[in-house]
Amino acid sequence: MRTLISASELADLMRSPTPPVLLDCRFDLVDTGAGERAYGESHLPGARYLHLDRDLSGPKQGADGRLRGRHPLPQRSAWAAAAGRLGIAPGVPVVAYDAQGGPYAARAWWMLRWLGHDAVAVLDGGIAAWRAAGGAVETAVPAPAPLPPYPALEPAMPVIDTDGLLARLGRVCVLDARAGERFRGEVEPLDRVAGHIPGALHRFFQDNLQPDGRFKSAAQLRAELAPLVAGCAPGDVVQQCGSGVTACHNLLALEHAGLGTTVLYPGSWSEWSADPARPIAVG
Repeated sequence: MRTLISASELADLMRSPTPPVLLDCRFDLVDTGAGERAYGESHLPGARYLHLDRDLSGPKQGADGRLRGRHPLPQRSAWAAAAGRLGIAPGVPVVAYDAQGGPYAARAWWMLRWLGHDAVAVLDGGIAAWRAAGGAVETAVPAPAPLPPYPALEPAMPVIDTDGLLARLGRVCVLDARAGERFRGEVEPLDRVAGHIPGALHRFFQDNLQPDGRFKSAAQLRAELAPLVAGCAPGDVVQQCGSGVTACHNLLALEHAGLGTTVLYPGSWSEWSADPARPIAVG
């Protein structure tokens, strides 16, 4: 319950005396209502829906007026209150899923770990794996059973801000989870400038997956990822992408592979590229 859970393991857990809170995180960056519509058509029994923009992100502009990226983190206190409304408390198992190979579920996983919640996993293969295993779905929206805000615990997941990353460039390993053409600066459909953070290495998040949408084995992930972070302690490995979402997929993959808990740069390229004074690289 710290990284991935299979459909069969989830089915067993749902029949246990302590069934999990299920979080449906399906989303589409192009059609931001698609995931919620899919949830309304069918979802895992008892699942609550989380929308990337409304529930898993905070205000795009900081108090200082600076852009914080396209999907900045919410205040921890606001997220703690939201977790309580979802019925999540210390020790309550939580499983997140989506339909895109896990990037949005990984964001929810990371954010709960950020609160200090350990008992959370991503459904390996998402709703497709659940259906393939014969799992039931429903259309009913569960009645809320809210709890108080999640208690203030020490954050379990480290983060770095733009100024901190700029100061440490050359002394940290940066992994970029975007598609190769965006990393190389050939196209940029979402942010103001194409390219990548100087010194970053490329690891497209979908490379963590098998053709069926499930994660590669821990051993295979370790073989592929270890060379990218060789010589860097986990606390010196910074995960980024376009807006801090798919970076969580790489972070999850490294942790599942036994390579430790790495650092998230929440603002990612959308925040970095917003200031023309910051260095960029292409190629």
